[in-house]
Amino acid sequence: MKKIIKVQGMMCAHCDARVKDALSALAHVTDVTADHGTGTACVTAGEDVQDSALKNAIEDLGFEVTDIKNA
Repeated sequence: MKKIIKVQGMMCAHCDARVKDALSALAHVTDVTADHGTGTACVTAGEDVQDSALKNAIEDLGFEVTDIKNA
């Protein structure tokens, strides 16, 4: 399962790393990339991860999730 998440508020590589670390900590997540330039995070998981869990992990950092799509 692969998801693309639109994230507002990421301004630098440090923001990318924070988002990547938060998403990587979720159960079943196998790969994460985050890019402040495009304002996206891409998540690959071995099992279905709830969109709400992805959103909460990012928004707990102070960023805003505006969309989550299946890739």
